[in-house]
Amino acid sequence: MRGRARRRRFVADVLGKAKKLKFSEWLKPSGSPKELVEELRGKHGNCKSVMLVGHEPYLSRLVSLLITGDTRAGITLKKGGICKLAVERLRLGNCARLEWLLQPGQTRRLAGKKA
Repeated sequence: MRGRARRRRFVADVLGKAKKLKFSEWLKPSGSPKELVEELRGKHGNCKSVMLVGHEPYLSRLVSLLITGDTRAGITLKKGGICKLAVERLRLGNCARLEWLLQPGQTRRLAGKKA
């Protein structure tokens, strides 16, 4: 298993969701946010929550697009950062509200490790 897949598997294992792990071609750094949103709506539209794990700068641009309608909103996720969005109806563009964003040092402190 390659590095990216290993990291995604690790997150799913820690959360006890390994059996629900799915991969998407559209979540790759060269992926299309439009295609990703369509895939999420089609395959996971009835889910109460979905966790996406990916790489920068794609994820920051995706979050920016979903909360403002523009990919240049200035949201920056660092490696190991986490954010939570609330979405009523997923669509490409301004459809989400940023509930919180944690940087890597904050997530380490929450896990009980030194930052």
